[in-house]
Amino acid sequence: MNTAFSTLIRTASHEQHMEAETSTFMSDLLGGRLGAEAYGRYTEQLWFVYEPLEADAERLASDPVAGPFIRPELLRRGALERDLTHLRGANWRATLTALPATEAYAARVAECAREWPGGYVAHHYTRYLGDLSGGQIIRGKAEQTWGFARKGDGVRFYVFEDIGNPAAFKRGYRALLDGVRADELERQRIVAECRRAFALNTAVFHALGEEFPRTA
Repeated sequence: MNTAFSTLIRTASHEQHMEAETSTFMSDLLGGRLGAEAYGRYTEQLWFVYEPLEADAERLASDPVAGPFIRPELLRRGALERDLTHLRGANWRATLTALPATEAYAARVAECAREWPGGYVAHHYTRYLGDLSGGQIIRGKAEQTWGFARKGDGVRFYVFEDIGNPAAFKRGYRALLDGVRADELERQRIVAECRRAFALNTAVFHALGEEFPRTA
């Protein structure tokens, strides 16, 4: 009963988190066994998820549950669009397509943003803290494997220019989780939604793995 909510939410979703991180697609991508096209396709899918995650951010900023988590220094959509311009060209929107698994993921994020602030927090947590943590591994591998400029176009999604101390920022974020305005039942629902978020993300990885089987 005395376990901090940030600890509870991390440990309760650990299995799903590990499944996502160790998916065949992500393992092959980070292992250099897939080409830049696969990285570009993955970046496209991210755009579809972050669009609903950030579209309602301004409205949710005044919500007592979700509001404390709305931080402008976290927003990723602009950086994603710059990366997509670099990866796909100026007309990237004309060719952008979402995988069915991505559509399901984005639809759930949008539903939570509209109807359930606690669920929105679950998706906010799983995405942004992942970007600040494991996302940095992806950036480094992308720079090394496909020759992107360090923290430049193609990997700007992973660059948080307005967060000078990521470790301190993550500590502050976890403190917000610990103080989230939710009773015990609602906290249990948020934890369950975190598990669902990881499962939805893993489904996207599986679909990408089918589209890009390893080449080496």
